[in-house]
Amino acid sequence: MAKSKFLADTSKEQNLDFIALLETSKKDFSQSTLDKFSAGRNFLWHWTAPHGRSGGILLGVNLDVFYLGSIEEGEFYVKFKLRNKKDDFKWVLVAVYGAAQPEYKEIFLTELVHTCSKENLPLCIGGDFNIIRSASEKNNERYDDKWSFVFNAIIDGLDLREIEMSGRKFSWANSLPTPTYEKLDRVLISTEWEQRYPLATVDALSREISDHAPLLLNSGEENKSKNQTQSQFKFELGWLLRDDVFLVSLRSVEKRE
Repeated sequence: MAKSKFLADTSKEQNLDFIALLETSKKDFSQSTLDKFSAGRNFLWHWTAPHGRSGGILLGVNLDVFYLGSIEEGEFYVKFKLRNKKDDFKWVLVAVYGAAQPEYKEIFLTELVHTCSKENLPLCIGGDFNIIRSASEKNNERYDDKWSFVFNAIIDGLDLREIEMSGRKFSWANSLPTPTYEKLDRVLISTEWEQRYPLATVDALSREISDHAPLLLNSGEENKSKNQTQSQFKFELGWLLRDDVFLVSLRSVEKRE
């Protein structure tokens, strides 16, 4: 109940355009539940069933903001091909829940490479990868770099970049008396997606409702609009009639732009 309220409140307060829930452990969702998640907005949803007691992915997008081209699912991901209604930008959104068990990590990473490498559109991939990228993403020395090495090689090979997370250093913690903290959740983007949203940020929210911190991806469009408005330069022809106006100032403005 607390999780549903948190999601509904966050969806409304942040005016979310898409929502991804991972490790849902649910085989089905009622329409009333989904409407609560989206704060009653026009969302389309797709989900995958969990594997036993773990897993399950739910992904939804606001149809007032996006055209949805296609839906694809794998064992560890759900993928939407989207087109922005505002500017016709086409891109791919992938929600990921990586294998927690070591024996399945190779299968997960192989699937991740396959689904990403076949795409020609800009990519945005987010979720719980269940793999850390370096020893600094864990608070103790129990660190095996095998999967980190492979994961980083895949990120480089796919020409992806991680949006740096703000708000906290780690995104997950267990419930032991002396807890282990790790950064398992992240957002990866392609160069083309970053070029379209150069001001995008990722913030880690409160971890009170889960052992994972929810991630908030902000495209930066609102800040971009504000900056453009603030940096607008207006020139009045009447200024040329004033003795205290120098054309050198105008040329300096042109150089900075």
